Amino acid sequence: MAGQDIISSSSSSSAEWLKISPLAKLATHSRFFLTLRSQEGEYHSLILFRLTPGQLPDNGVEVATNAEHESSTTQGLRDQIYVMEANCPHLGADMSHAEIEECDTGVVAVCPWHRYDFDLKTGHSETGLRACTYATEIREDESGIEHIFVQTPEGGRNWRLVEFRPVSEEFADPPPPPPDLSHLSLSSPEPKEPEPLVPAENPPKTLIEWAVVILNTADPMLKVQRTRHAVHLFRTGQLKSIGHRSAKAPRPPDVPPREETYARNTVDPGKMARRKNRAVMLHALANIEQWAIDLAWDIIARYGPSHPDLPPAFFADFTKMALDESKHFSLLTARLAALSPSTPYGSLPVHAGLWESARVTFPSLRARLAIIHLVHEARGLDVNPGTIDKFRRAGDAESVRVLETIHHDEVTHVTTGHRWFTWVCAKQGVDPVRTFREEVRRGWRGDVKGPFNAEDREKAGLTPDFYENLRGEMDSAWGTGKEPQATVAVGYEGATGS
Repeated sequence: MAGQDIISSSSSSSAEWLKISPLAKLATHSRFFLTLRSQEGEYHSLILFRLTPGQLPDNGVEVATNAEHESSTTQGLRDQIYVMEANCPHLGADMSHAEIEECDTGVVAVCPWHRYDFDLKTGHSETGLRACTYATEIREDESGIEHIFVQTPEGGRNWRLVEFRPVSEEFADPPPPPPDLSHLSLSSPEPKEPEPLVPAENPPKTLIEWAVVILNTADPMLKVQRTRHAVHLFRTGQLKSIGHRSAKAPRPPDVPPREETYARNTVDPGKMARRKNRAVMLHALANIEQWAIDLAWDIIARYGPSHPDLPPAFFADFTKMALDESKHFSLLTARLAALSPSTPYGSLPVHAGLWESARVTFPSLRARLAIIHLVHEARGLDVNPGTIDKFRRAGDAESVRVLETIHHDEVTHVTTGHRWFTWVCAKQGVDPVRTFREEVRRGWRGDVKGPFNAEDREKAGLTPDFYENLRGEMDSAWGTGKEPQATVAVGYEGATGS
């Protein structure tokens, strides 16, 4: 995360500037997600566009012969960087995949859903709508390192940056080829005809339909591929609609299916051995990420139709999460294959404890956000640094890089959980902290235990009053009924033998 420096503008007493990132970090990709949160708990999602010289308008100034040198100067970069709100003001489409076009007055971002265009500098559209845009500046810090600053939104105090990362590898410089994952899982005893990426019968036309198809996809590699495809269709406006307001929206499965070889190795969570071997830890972590892919799609498919007032930003956030979890699964299984070719994914015991915990929340979106995203995922923030340190002590630098990437993303996932939990609470007129503690008492068994990673929890919006001295008192049986949730290996903690 970038530093949380807030600087008042000398030209306007009300304007504040937030330090986002060292300028050099913008060289890797051309589009970045930014999420800001105010002291009052208000969230703003933004997109930073770093244009290439070829995307800039011709302003009549003679271009230097060494274009690469010119574009690397501070002034050149200042002219290339634009920040605007992440959702189209028309119907809320995700603007991360907007087309960039030149027009008579400057450069515009064109919404992928309905082709509304917005000037990247002023936010004005020929349709009469206006998107919020934010001024940027490049400033040197005390060490002489140049940073990009963004003017903060109006209203709210003490804005801080809680997410800054590339939109996707599609906007990397240069884009890397997708990894070949076909060799990473066990083969079924009898080879089956591979399923097509898009189902031949009743191909999905809405995001909800894609979510249910992916939930019902047993092959984990196909689940990853379908996730990438569905998120791309959603971001680029190629789906008919989100589909959550349709009376015919399909229902998600009670339990997502698993391949036969995987299912045979599924055991009760309470019987999972504590792990020390690196390959076994990577296998267990990959299992968690496969369930996490399903949970990201399940929150869309299960609660979207029952909450027609959910805005497009909700679906944008959780499709982004599904894509992240797919990336994590791919990174972990690839690392597992490199480290221990004799133990491909699916060959070791696994459990479904995370999904069993989620089933407790089926009746309530608010409960789902609390238990899965603000208890389970937040616990991941606590134990991940220790896991990373184990691999670092073993001299496994490649696994450390993978796990650090995952940890960085998981902070944003807890942030997403906090954002939408507080949104639901605001809609219902209830206090978020008091309501969270009540949801945990009802939907969790045992202590919410530390030690806590207070720094990363606070980045994600979880102050200590959410989680300290908190114990679940759920009466109904969970899983086998023999173990309290807090002692069962359902998250990163159990996966790594912490």
